[in-house]
Amino acid sequence: MQKILIANRGEIALRIIKTCQTMGIETIAIYSEADKDLPFVKAATKAICIGEPHVSKSYLQIDKILEIAKNEKVDAIHPGYGFLSENASFAQQVINAGITFIGPQPKTIKLMGDKIASRNAMEGAGVPVVPGSSQGLNTVEEACGLAKTIGYPIMLKASGGGGGIGMVLCDNEQALIKSYESTKKRAMTYFGSDKVFIEKYIEDSRHIEVQVFGDQHGNIVHLFERDCSIQRRHQKVVEESPSPFLSDNARQKMFETAIKAARAVQYTNAGTIEFIVDPEENFYFLEMNTRLQVEHPVTEMITRLDLVKWQILVARGEKLPLQQAEIAARGNAVEFRLYAEDPVRFLPSPGKITKLKWQEKEGARIDYGYVEGGTVTPFYDPLIAKCIFYGESRKQALSVALSFFKDFSLEGIKTNVPLFLTILESATFQKGEYTTSFLNKNVVK
Repeated sequence: MQKILIANRGEIALRIIKTCQTMGIETIAIYSEADKDLPFVKAATKAICIGEPHVSKSYLQIDKILEIAKNEKVDAIHPGYGFLSENASFAQQVINAGITFIGPQPKTIKLMGDKIASRNAMEGAGVPVVPGSSQGLNTVEEACGLAKTIGYPIMLKASGGGGGIGMVLCDNEQALIKSYESTKKRAMTYFGSDKVFIEKYIEDSRHIEVQVFGDQHGNIVHLFERDCSIQRRHQKVVEESPSPFLSDNARQKMFETAIKAARAVQYTNAGTIEFIVDPEENFYFLEMNTRLQVEHPVTEMITRLDLVKWQILVARGEKLPLQQAEIAARGNAVEFRLYAEDPVRFLPSPGKITKLKWQEKEGARIDYGYVEGGTVTPFYDPLIAKCIFYGESRKQALSVALSFFKDFSLEGIKTNVPLFLTILESATFQKGEYTTSFLNKNVVK
């Protein structure tokens, strides 16, 4: 594998390029007109403009991406995360073109991308799932009947949903009736299917995921867990490992269950099994992400492994570099997603970054997508950088984070750094006693 096209942008494209450089692999970056001055464009071996700023005319143009890949004679395509990373049709078209897709098999992407189908597959494999519907709901009356049986509160979800989109919490029947049709319409708009289902809402829960990896030889391992319970509107803000909540016994059971889930679908490459965990440490399958996660650096920090390198090795047919007994975790790591965002109204804050400065600190890793002078446009997710901090203890990792953000300086646009400081200075967070409702109860008004 000598040349890889990266079908993505920003910090994840730059992240992939850096690993390819260490492996002696050439990279082809694609970029929209809005992204022409970003660091990933300059870092790639070659960069090609794919179209206008809007994603439908650039990063989602499958035909154009494949045309560039063929013209450049690339060996593989890495989709990053988001965009086309969990598009089974794209993965299949890449394979049909005689190019390696760096990710799982298209059939696996398709199965796990359907929340109802994946629920049923996991239940059939003996993996615990949240009580809910095993098929799409046809009428609001059917939804109300099932919700009454399960018991409120419930979560109304789009079967093809992800990233917190297409999820509505309903505390009673009136709320369910009010949300039913609008959720179906939203699901159709975002995911091309209006299929919705219901799951019991687990109150005071934690959201904990397990990183898994599989190769083409039947080997599957886990790379420990990440606690992603600090969320806003069902979207992750802070992730850490190890979870400060799990007992050793529950943690080991979760690892075994994650391996069982991955093996049930003959999983290959990088993936994540996500669980919802109640206060008594009972855990239930939530979904499987069939790609590299935004928060993968947390796992890299505690394992000292390069997950992008692992992805490439597995994609070219090699066995996993390590067996389960050889994989060890050390210390604590925590990641904060730095967004161009109004910290009060929680709305995107696009614009030019007139100043961007931070102090290099031991234990700090910054995966950035922008530099000083860059412009965050309104066309894409406003993620500026991922700030990851490591310590031999959780206390030390959080101390590094707090010191970093107090010295951090970014001008020209608003960011969510004030939110990070509020979280870090919270006694609840310091003690590791937070749940998925932490921000709603302590920060968001």
